[in-house]
Amino acid sequence: GMLIGEYGYSIDVKGRLNFPAKLREDLGDTFVLTKGFDDKCLLVYSMEEWKNFEDKVKSLPMSKARNLQRFFFASATEIEPDKQGRIVVPAVLREYALLDKDVMVIGASNHCEIWSKQRWDEICAELDTTSIVDIMDEIGF
Repeated sequence: GMLIGEYGYSIDVKGRLNFPAKLREDLGDTFVLTKGFDDKCLLVYSMEEWKNFEDKVKSLPMSKARNLQRFFFASATEIEPDKQGRIVVPAVLREYALLDKDVMVIGASNHCEIWSKQRWDEICAELDTTSIVDIMDEIGF
């Protein structure tokens, strides 16, 4: 299914985070967590979507693929939620995304994102409605 919605949670000192049941259903039992590229967030992919992504990277010329592989694959980790639906976010990824206590888990169509609440609020404040209207016009929506 489509990954949608916005969920607020807190992350504990060990990096444990409740992951939304609705998103877990769509992602499957195991999924992949890696660094986001444009903003300091984490990306979450189902195994199927991750495989699609890997295939796309493999099809690139080596010069381009190399940097992508280093960025995404070196920091990627397979995640399996426990019976309570909690995941553990590794310290290196928590630091990258500046996650302290309050986090937002966002469904973003074919993947999810994990944000520090503060960063998410900043991003939402920056989302300029006129630029969104322009893009909506482009896709004729």
